Amino acid sequence: MLDAKYRVPGTRVRFGLDFLLGLVPGAGDALSLGFSGLLIATMARNGASIRLVMLMLGNVILDAVVGAVPVVGNLFDLVFRANLRNARLMREHYEQGKHRAHAWPILLAIGIVVLAVLAALFVLMAFAVNALLRWIF
Repeated sequence: MLDAKYRVPGTRVRFGLDFLLGLVPGAGDALSLGFSGLLIATMARNGASIRLVMLMLGNVILDAVVGAVPVVGNLFDLVFRANLRNARLMREHYEQGKHRAHAWPILLAIGIVVLAVLAALFVLMAFAVNALLRWIF
């Protein structure tokens, strides 16, 4: 649903809510990150290993950082599809029995770092928009 729910008519290009939410500057990216974070939290709560959680967080963090860049981030969402990558990792966990250790401590630490980085990015974007508007007007 997040990465490949819809298809551009007449093409093989698929997109999902992650792409659509990314069209709303700031808030859409934060909401998309929240959905992705829920998937990771569910995996950690159900016994995912630290390695699996780290792989999933890496996908989501890369998606969030690049996704914060206007236009380029939206195009990146169409190609990278972090949530489909994470779904593949989840299937591997459930179907093949891999990655069974708990990861809550590392998840909490990484979550705090991710929130701090995102907060800094949004503050920088706000300053840039403010400076641009002052320059225009």
